[in-house]
Amino acid sequence: MTDTTLVPNGWVCLYPQGDRVTDDSSLTEDSSVIEDNRTTSQTVTMSLDNRGLAYADGFFTTMGVIDGLILWSDYHYQRLVSHAEALQLNINSEELLAVLQLYAQQLDQGMLKLVVTRAAQNIRGYGYTPNANGSDCEIWLKATAMRVSTALQLSLPDGNLVPIQPNASAICLASQIACLPPPLAGLKSLNRLDNVLASGELQQIKAEPLASKLASTLGEGLLRDMSGQWVEGTMSNVFYQLAEAPLSESKTSSSVRKDDEDYLTTGQWYTPSMAQSGVAGVMRQVIIDALSTTQYPVIIRSLQDEDLPKLTQLFFCNALRGIMPMSSLTLLSGDVVDF
Repeated sequence: MTDTTLVPNGWVCLYPQGDRVTDDSSLTEDSSVIEDNRTTSQTVTMSLDNRGLAYADGFFTTMGVIDGLILWSDYHYQRLVSHAEALQLNINSEELLAVLQLYAQQLDQGMLKLVVTRAAQNIRGYGYTPNANGSDCEIWLKATAMRVSTALQLSLPDGNLVPIQPNASAICLASQIACLPPPLAGLKSLNRLDNVLASGELQQIKAEPLASKLASTLGEGLLRDMSGQWVEGTMSNVFYQLAEAPLSESKTSSSVRKDDEDYLTTGQWYTPSMAQSGVAGVMRQVIIDALSTTQYPVIIRSLQDEDLPKLTQLFFCNALRGIMPMSSLTLLSGDVVDF
């Protein structure tokens, strides 16, 4: 196993490298450069004028690492390319991914979190210069040694394995997420205040004394956007199946167990569009692509209030935890839909 003591502890600056002037308005971090598969440290600073801090001008991605390899690296590469284009940032995505792979080799198992922000500008306010300097960026990385759960895995139709978590329950949250214009919708931008507040609501529900029974199984919260459509979880995307009528009125229910190897390939899965809100997650796209050549390709379909009583299956997913199947969903009314 790779000696993970070689991995820098905490945040490091991948770009730009070199000394910077330090003053009282800066946060000092240790930056490391990989040389011959080892890291060398140098002192760098993050200014409080950083546009990621000031305006959330940037994006991030979180990568799982197992056996020294980045999970779904091709999809994270696609995120680097698409986000750099959308935010007009100058990133050499191929070179950056190669550096990330070297950190993954040293980490062996855990999580890499990458944050990219636009570099400080010479003009005041939100704007940035219409030249190369306006597209310059800072790239920060945090490596965390941790166990990435792979005890239970499902085999996708394309042969890849995806982790599947134990059954949990979900709840519809009152919090709502923003609707965004086309250049920003679907991006994993640094502006995640709506998800922060929604996650706070979920944690508050878990902490309520009268909700101890629910809290013990509560795994995720379902979120609406400002148009009223149910879009995603607080930290995940959502997939679902539907009956033709509410389950209380239908004699049909799913017989597929959540630990069945055919869980993903039995029945029609839907997932909401990310065209106006939400984050187009890595695992969401992995699943869409994996099922694209099967009998039931994933259909992009909005999830409305009237659909909730008709749900027969529901799972959330993200790149670190894989698939998170739900056994029930508590609606805003307090009614519970069991799967």
